[in-house]
Amino acid sequence: MKKQLITFIENALKRACEDLGISKDQSPQVGIEEPNHKIHGDFSTNIAMMSAKLFKMSPRKVAEILKSHLDNQIDWIEKIDIAGPGFINFFIKPTAWYPVLHDIHQKNNDYGRCDIGKDKIVQVEFVSANPTGPLHVGHGRGAAVGDIIGNILSFCGYKVIKEYYINDSGRQIKTLGRSVYLRMLDLLGRTVDFPEDCYQGDYILDIAKDILQSKGKELGEWDTEKAIVYCSRVAADVILDGIRTDLRQFGVIHDTWFSEQTLYDEGKVDAAIISFKNKGIVYEHDGALWFKTTDYGDEKDRVVVRANGLTTYFASDIAYHKDKVDRGLDWIIDIWGADHHGYVERIQSVMKALDVDIQRLDIILIQLVSLLRNGEPVAMSTRSGEFVTLKQVIDEVGTDAARFIFLTRHYDSHLDFDLELAKKQTNDNPVYYVQYVHARISSILTKAEAEKGITTIQPSDSGLERLTAAEEIDLMKRLVEFPELIKLSAQMKEPHRITFFLMDVASLFHAYYNQHRILSDDIELTHARLYLVSAIRTVIRNGLTLLGVSSPHKM
Repeated sequence: MKKQLITFIENALKRACEDLGISKDQSPQVGIEEPNHKIHGDFSTNIAMMSAKLFKMSPRKVAEILKSHLDNQIDWIEKIDIAGPGFINFFIKPTAWYPVLHDIHQKNNDYGRCDIGKDKIVQVEFVSANPTGPLHVGHGRGAAVGDIIGNILSFCGYKVIKEYYINDSGRQIKTLGRSVYLRMLDLLGRTVDFPEDCYQGDYILDIAKDILQSKGKELGEWDTEKAIVYCSRVAADVILDGIRTDLRQFGVIHDTWFSEQTLYDEGKVDAAIISFKNKGIVYEHDGALWFKTTDYGDEKDRVVVRANGLTTYFASDIAYHKDKVDRGLDWIIDIWGADHHGYVERIQSVMKALDVDIQRLDIILIQLVSLLRNGEPVAMSTRSGEFVTLKQVIDEVGTDAARFIFLTRHYDSHLDFDLELAKKQTNDNPVYYVQYVHARISSILTKAEAEKGITTIQPSDSGLERLTAAEEIDLMKRLVEFPELIKLSAQMKEPHRITFFLMDVASLFHAYYNQHRILSDDIELTHARLYLVSAIRTVIRNGLTLLGVSSPHKM
């Protein structure tokens, strides 16, 4: 409806310009908003004030001219008022909102779906935590954001590939192997100096015990480097299996798991470096190989191969993103932790060096999560092992609460996650607040069948015309916005918009339910109100489904 109204205003502006011999090309963009007070109507525009300079008239005079071109043009507008210095306010007829209910009932699970993606292939790479320890709560936020962005894009017509990039090569994996190896020697009764940079969680000790049980004491007699390599591979596999299990419990299923090590095994890292070296983009200096990232906007050039011949993480990142481009992906979305902000310009430089439109790459940075319990911080430190894992959070508060609460703030803002709040079955808990709407409406529909014999809701036109209460109009106004909200969430890659929308609809429904009886002896009105609340339930369910959150019928 907003789009239609904007179009009508734009046409009125065009006609007014033509009448006065003014170039329409110079006119400002039309915008509308919902006034804070209902006495100012359903929608308002300040286009008259924005156009005053163009028309060389007072804003109020411009508003009067535009109103003359709008009057009697739109049958679903009840009246148009001019207020203050030149605001044009639109009052919408209640009957204008009824079609949204028919639309929701007709489309059902597909209400909100669109085809803006046009089958373009988009890869969403997210989580991608090093397999050096269990996932923690920060990884959980990234997992929720990535998974839900993928869901929304798929709902909007994109072919989505959800990918996990396994950092199974390099220094951290070797440190993991050394950590396990030293714990194993400790179990064998040998004196061990355990460095501070080693991983110290209980999971390291558990892996060491398992290796000893399967290999026996013979591993302690192996060459140290050989033993560390073995421990690295076993530990990484064990931890990765745990990560897969935790993500599955969290409702996250990746389509592909891409190993960094395969880039080396298949020679793709060397090939990428040679290719860029031949183009003069990679050059040698002080015995090392450098990538000319400064040519593409980065603050300084970056090392890809050190003087000692060892590649950097940037080298494999170059090969990985070249591989993404070679796969023919239309849109690449990387979702990283906030601590990776320094890598953004580097990867953008790679895409530019590959002559790839930078618009095909989006990098999302997920800000930190502070875990609280009754407002008090819960310590988290990966190396010391004093951290709460994602699995522990899921086991305590449940997948639904965790996924929903992760989206109660924009991902570029810090998030406080209170475990006790997430467990409450009260309106203070946002996911409970929204899910309860679905459960309550389900209960109403069950009661309607049991007490009124209503198995099929069939409102008459005259019945729908009785949906005139302010709370009913407010609800329908919000429901009509859902498809555009989904489209905007996809385009902006902002899943929190759905969470906010659902909480708003829940608030409107609770206010409505407390003021009006859904079931009554007035059968015509009962059918109309059941038609409304069942549409609300559908929109709540569709939104929760995109968030990967369940829609319970009982609570």
